[in-house]
Amino acid sequence: MIKLFCISMMTNVTNRSKGRSFVGHKINASNSSREAYSVDEFATKVLTGKLTTVFLPVIYIIVFVIGLPSNAMALWVFFFRTKKKHPAVIYMANLALADLLFVIWFPLKIAYHINGNNWIYGKVLCKVLVGFFYGNMYCSILFMTCLSVQRYWVIVNPILQSRKKSDIAIAVSAAIWILILLGTIPLYLVDQTVYISNINITTCHDVLPQAQLAHDMYNYFLSLAIGVFLFPAVLTAVAYILMIKTLNASITDANIGKKRKRAIRLIIIVLSMYLICFLPSNILLLVHYSHIKTHGVSNIYAAYITALCLSTLNSCIDPFVYYFVSKDFRDNLKNALLCRSVRTTKRMQISLSSNRYPRKSPSYSSSSNTTKSTY
Repeated sequence: MIKLFCISMMTNVTNRSKGRSFVGHKINASNSSREAYSVDEFATKVLTGKLTTVFLPVIYIIVFVIGLPSNAMALWVFFFRTKKKHPAVIYMANLALADLLFVIWFPLKIAYHINGNNWIYGKVLCKVLVGFFYGNMYCSILFMTCLSVQRYWVIVNPILQSRKKSDIAIAVSAAIWILILLGTIPLYLVDQTVYISNINITTCHDVLPQAQLAHDMYNYFLSLAIGVFLFPAVLTAVAYILMIKTLNASITDANIGKKRKRAIRLIIIVLSMYLICFLPSNILLLVHYSHIKTHGVSNIYAAYITALCLSTLNSCIDPFVYYFVSKDFRDNLKNALLCRSVRTTKRMQISLSSNRYPRKSPSYSSSSNTTKSTY
């Protein structure tokens, strides 16, 4: 009788919730010691289909294989090979650290999807994974915004004391980490694991009760999308517009050509990251939760988790940002890959500088200070 009652109840719930993807409906089964939920036919197909059990883990494996060593190498270069800690170096080092802390959790997510979206690692690890997942996205956006604004500021105020700028960069970076830490606290307060009785799996963040999706999660992600995505995106766009305008106004300067090329490379890379990684996932996220809040129906969660998966590609793209933006990073990376020590590299730089600017003869050394200052 209990079994027939549960089957009948699940059938009624499915009929009422047709089209509600990834919305969990609680089942009151007296023979179960834990809370159980059911999902509709569409969500069942997605959770058991190749999209989530094959495509997603393949993308995550690619990101892990590329992102882990590249960001670890970048972080090592920034900390141990780069002597001058300019603001750009500080922002890029923090971005590499965020990416590294993000990809080290990927083996758990890969195993989760390969195992049929069945989470077997406990509630705490699921919350940590979700927190780092969303935290990395918005942390990357904020540090990329800081890097873009800093590049514009260097062009406008090139003679500002570097020490002062470095102190500001350290303070801003610390503020971003605190903001992301506080911003992801709500994700740790929500139970992210849900047992799906009609599939016999325990999901991690993929299925949540409808009340949470329609109210708590909607308000939370709406705040993140506006405050930590939309505002930084607008600020980044304004910085690039002003950067191009400033460079065009100084077209007669001989050094503008190189600055223009570096600026164009940075703009192309960052805009590509926004268009591929950040924009689709944030838009689909808001549309998904808006549909659930207003209509109780949403069939775009499959598209959203695909866009969210593709957003992790920023962990692979970021090292290329460092390479194309910073000449010091390129040189330090080359010397590191060639196993040249810091002392050897310094000697090579001194030797190269001596060849470019040979030491003047004693008879010439008494020349005016103006002549010396030109070198």
